[in-house]
Amino acid sequence: MRRFRVRRGIAATAVALAAVLGAGGWAAGTQSAVTGPPPGSAAWTADTALGLRLPDPATTTPAGIAAFFGALTPAQQDALATRHPLVVGNLDGAPVELRYRANALALTAERTRELARATDPALTPEDHRAARTRAERYRTLLDGGRHVLAFDPRGRGQVAEVYGDLATARRTAVVVPGSDTDLQSFDRAGDPYGTAAGMARALHGATGGQTAVIAWAGYTTPVGLGPDAATEDLARAGATRLTRLLDGLAVSTRPQAPPTVFCHSYGSVVCGLARPGPARASGLVVLGSPGMGVDSGADLDPGVPLWATARNGSDWIGDVPHVRLLGLGHGADPTAPGFGARPVPATGSHGHSGYFAPGTASLAAYAAIALGRG
Repeated sequence: MRRFRVRRGIAATAVALAAVLGAGGWAAGTQSAVTGPPPGSAAWTADTALGLRLPDPATTTPAGIAAFFGALTPAQQDALATRHPLVVGNLDGAPVELRYRANALALTAERTRELARATDPALTPEDHRAARTRAERYRTLLDGGRHVLAFDPRGRGQVAEVYGDLATARRTAVVVPGSDTDLQSFDRAGDPYGTAAGMARALHGATGGQTAVIAWAGYTTPVGLGPDAATEDLARAGATRLTRLLDGLAVSTRPQAPPTVFCHSYGSVVCGLARPGPARASGLVVLGSPGMGVDSGADLDPGVPLWATARNGSDWIGDVPHVRLLGLGHGADPTAPGFGARPVPATGSHGHSGYFAPGTASLAAYAAIALGRG
């Protein structure tokens, strides 16, 4: 009888997940995460123009990257950024201002390439449209002195942008977004506070500019509500990249404390699996969370405070079962009293992407936490 009840529970969970995620999403298949060293790494490691052995991006730690660049002259640093912009722009541990310059060069080169593709007679009209769309996105990232900390055109594209000054800010924060975030959806006029850039801008403004905020779309996110969103494969790959980002910030910036990490939706699974310690993060804040890939807050590092945002009544994530069975689901509800997270109010917020909207209790609380007043 007990075995029957267990089987019935598993079946009920699978049915519930299928109902929430939708049959259409399941039919969409899965993605392969963009992982490994930056594009152009082979040419980088083969470069001997400076008479130096360049560090292997695949094996060198951010601390090793920082030490390497610290031993170079400014002219040598600029020479490497000019020859290998996609590598230097994505090297966690490299000087922040150098990465900004490298990514501006990489964006310019990729925009030129896409504009050429947009008129290539060998390509289809659909290819031309896609090339124009990418070229326009690259143009917007080049406008107005934006600070692009990472840029990778592979796959759906990844990007990280800084709001504020990492060199002078008293505190720092990182925003880890959830599903459907990529180079194109990173920043958009519609649903502004549901994008990585919109959330980061709102938090930076709410702290009065005292906190430099990184909008980090630096991992392959699920598309829609299909199998990728119900499993943890992409989150595990993202957790590795998030850990490297935090290690890089520790050696390339000097704020008063490590970043506070804000984790939205599927991004909270990434944060939970990364399990940062106090040397990497001052705190974790989850919002719109389907779970963190753990059974309780006790499974995370006890030295890092954890906050969970109350779900508003119109957030559809409340319909997702908080389970982990047969590789499906993301574990216990972080907002549940027994999970062990400190509560954050969400009064005034609406929907799955409204927690960073101005005037909400959640944004006011986020600003206090980011400023170390949690």
